Amino acid sequence: MKYIGMPMGMWALFAGSFQKQLTEVLGYDTDTAKAITKNAKPKYKAIIADLPEFEKADRFKMNIVNCAMIGAFVLSMPERPDVEWLTEYYAKSMMTKPMKWFCRKSGKSKFAEKDISGMKATAALKAADRNPYSWNMEFYEYPDGSGYEGRFTKCGICVLMKKLGLYDLTPALCRLDYTMSEAGGVTDFVRQYTLASGGPYCDCGYKKKGFVKPETEAGR
Repeated sequence: MKYIGMPMGMWALFAGSFQKQLTEVLGYDTDTAKAITKNAKPKYKAIIADLPEFEKADRFKMNIVNCAMIGAFVLSMPERPDVEWLTEYYAKSMMTKPMKWFCRKSGKSKFAEKDISGMKATAALKAADRNPYSWNMEFYEYPDGSGYEGRFTKCGICVLMKKLGLYDLTPALCRLDYTMSEAGGVTDFVRQYTLASGGPYCDCGYKKKGFVKPETEAGR
């Protein structure tokens, strides 16, 4: 994958936040945080360079780029954080003001026809059949009309984290799904399994906040 483009843009957008949270969450002093960030950048570029290009229709390129960034930072830290600390660090690093704005904007179109069509197209693409760093998912709409679920059977983050020797820390990245859903303001995120925790799949369920099932004619 080429560094020029999205990966370079993501570094420009988030590296400062990742550096800031090294101090605020993980307790590193300012000089150490700067050194970690300096060491993380070439690692990030190397990880990106070793990834295949994603298909144009693949919506998950940003996910793997984010994984490459957090992986590069962890590999540059003097001490390896545990899952609990990394969960907080990753969430606060990612949830900048622009990201919160993006989540709110995306929330406004959640469950719209375009959103549903996009989910169905992603399910049909099965990109991980050709790119192990992408995702395969199945799409299910809840029969009561309360929302939908993406059920992932292949996960690019799991593959990359294994390659980086960080697989045990993968649940810290999974937790961001809840944080982003909450920031969007329109969904309650529900999950039973993750592949990273040994589940049969990763389920990402989005239920409409305050949903009340309509009464049927027979129930009136």
